[in-house]
Amino acid sequence: MSYRISILDKSPLAAGETAAQALARTLTLAQHAEAWGYHRFWVAEHHNTDQLASPSPELVIAWLLGHTRRIRLGSGGVMLQHYSPPGRIDLGVGKAPGGLPLSTRALQQGLHQEEKGTFADQLAQLDNWLSLTEPGGEESLRATPIPPRRADGFLLGASLESAELAARLDWNFVFAAHLNGDSRRAGGGG
Repeated sequence: MSYRISILDKSPLAAGETAAQALARTLTLAQHAEAWGYHRFWVAEHHNTDQLASPSPELVIAWLLGHTRRIRLGSGGVMLQHYSPPGRIDLGVGKAPGGLPLSTRALQQGLHQEEKGTFADQLAQLDNWLSLTEPGGEESLRATPIPPRRADGFLLGASLESAELAARLDWNFVFAAHLNGDSRRAGGGG
């Protein structure tokens, strides 16, 4: 069995540091990861925290694309279905809210859970949108513009349920061992 080693960076701010300094360190780490032969560099999305400078991975990814040549870049939970990936973007989808309860409530204000459905329903719907390439009439919903190559899908999770969902939809699965604190078992949340 072979392994591909990747890095997840949340752009943490050190004491007294600015967001610009943290993001500059993220860029340096991505460039080093590329030089060292890492397969992928993930960036995460977090809101309403003074400790992390990463609320918009799609912007950080675009910036990193301009400063790297070959390393694959991915989002740690943002849905990039609204963008046309240039061939090096991986779509990472996560179940966790990526923030504290206060920011989660603010980001989901006005959403009705019963209309939203379960996470599995949402992921299946996203998978369907990403798979549609032909118009199905005026009422069909497609993620446009349609890229020449669909982004590789990655479900970020820490449970057997998430791994089974990824398998059902033929998505890649990235085990988030850091969520449960025990890298020897795959049970628990996520």
